[in-house]
Amino acid sequence: MLAYIFNISGWLLLPFMDGIAKYLSSEIHFVQIIWGRYFFMLLISFPVVFIFFRKEITFPKVISVQLFRSFFLFLSTVFFFYAISVISLAEALTLAFVSPIFVTILSIFFLKEKVGFHRWAAVIIGFFGVLIIIRPGFIEINFSSFAAIGAGISYAFYMIYTRKLSFTDSAFVTLLFTGVVGCILISLVVPFFWTNLDLRQLLLLILLASIGTLGHFLIILSLRLGEASKLAPLGYFEISTNIFVGYVFFNDLPDIWIYLGLTLIVLSGIYIFIRENNKTTK
Repeated sequence: MLAYIFNISGWLLLPFMDGIAKYLSSEIHFVQIIWGRYFFMLLISFPVVFIFFRKEITFPKVISVQLFRSFFLFLSTVFFFYAISVISLAEALTLAFVSPIFVTILSIFFLKEKVGFHRWAAVIIGFFGVLIIIRPGFIEINFSSFAAIGAGISYAFYMIYTRKLSFTDSAFVTLLFTGVVGCILISLVVPFFWTNLDLRQLLLLILLASIGTLGHFLIILSLRLGEASKLAPLGYFEISTNIFVGYVFFNDLPDIWIYLGLTLIVLSGIYIFIRENNKTTK
């Protein structure tokens, strides 16, 4: 039960980080927001991990896979933070929810897994959900919509490399390694987009990073207590807080097409996870 509580709490927290990022994007460049997310994440997570989980800190056993995984998570963050700087939180997150669908597709090529009729049907239904949201030919499709989908695809690659690592590295090693790689990458480009921050903006960046770190920390704790396949569908709880934040702070309320597309994407994703869970328990 505690695993479910930690997992849901983590997913419900993360949209508040996205909301702060969207708010700040009207004042500073989204690249600078990403820098704050990674930089202050490291300042927060390093002391916590070294104080409470020092015994689990070892050098990654497969450094190349860790690098690829960290890069794709970083790329997902870049795409998503750009998307929410232009379109609503609900639309961006819903389009990013294509990640379970692409995990299924990528698993064929990268993990040599066999995908049967039922999983392909779920993938196709999820794809129709995406088409309903962006409605090509009926609304103007902009780069931000593709960026949100790109965030989901990048996150799918991240999940594939996570599966490749399996249980070789500690989750806390991954947390720190991901933060270090992301901070280094964003620090190379942020000088070109830098503007001086006032105290309010600085505090909001620290709050953004704190919420993100706590949210992911709770999800990591949940995965230590429960099975990943059973906890995975709980990630869809994120959309509830996402819609709440979008409506309360930005007066954005999803239209009927987003709700319809979201329903198809969520159902296809949950179905894929249920099929995977049934296969592993047989």
